[in-house]
Amino acid sequence: MKITPVPIGNIQCGTPDSMTLIAGPCVIESLESCLQIAEHVLKTCQELNIGYVFKASFDKANRTSGASFRGPGIDQGLEVLSKVRQRLGIPVTTDVHLPEQASAVAEVCDLLQIPAFLARQTDLLVACAATKKPLNVKKGQFMAPGDMKYVVDKTRSAGNGGVLLCERGTFFGYGRLVSDMSGLPVMRGLGVPVIFDATHSVQQPGGLGGATGGNRAMVEPLARAAAGVGVDGFFFETHPDPDRSPSDGPNMVPLEDFPGVLSRVHTLWRTTRPWHA
Repeated sequence: MKITPVPIGNIQCGTPDSMTLIAGPCVIESLESCLQIAEHVLKTCQELNIGYVFKASFDKANRTSGASFRGPGIDQGLEVLSKVRQRLGIPVTTDVHLPEQASAVAEVCDLLQIPAFLARQTDLLVACAATKKPLNVKKGQFMAPGDMKYVVDKTRSAGNGGVLLCERGTFFGYGRLVSDMSGLPVMRGLGVPVIFDATHSVQQPGGLGGATGGNRAMVEPLARAAAGVGVDGFFFETHPDPDRSPSDGPNMVPLEDFPGVLSRVHTLWRTTRPWHA
């Protein structure tokens, strides 16, 4: 099926000639840290002709423990994202957890992200789609790829901003995720761009007791596999010092390693793209 490209700010996701990258830290820590990460990633994307969307969360509402750091909140978080967008001239995105947050987030962000645990929440999907901004909906860890058809239908009935579907692993028993690569062409078969979330796919939910663990050594191998199977872009989380990140550190790519990882994945994507277009 033909993929309908989705405009995200000044880039297009789903075109045959340009890969899309959604990347940044898991959670907003400060404007300075967000700019440091965004500038570093943007430089590599410009060299490789990759469309870049900066991502960071203002609230991690689904942390394992209630005592974990959640972020600066919506007002301060959107202010940071707005400044990153203005200073670097790039699209930005963040998670939306509640329907009443949609309009405020849409005023700042070029792309609204729906967390995997909330992928079936009709009121949230409808509220976000009604802003006319494109959505990046993460497939629930409990959902079959084909069931994302109903997510696409819900968003299209409420708005015409476009939708991306994002694979981020499927529950395999307790504390483990697996990546079913056969689900990627199934979701692309719905006619929408598909993003592979390489860092959340290596999470180990609850693997650190009151926090989620992960295995960052598997990030690049899974991203390479997804590039071979066929996707329209990738989602990565990166940080200058992942082991000190307040969220998702075990599965993040160290910022200094990120250019090499992205370059190798992009080489595979570019090589195999003609077979998937």
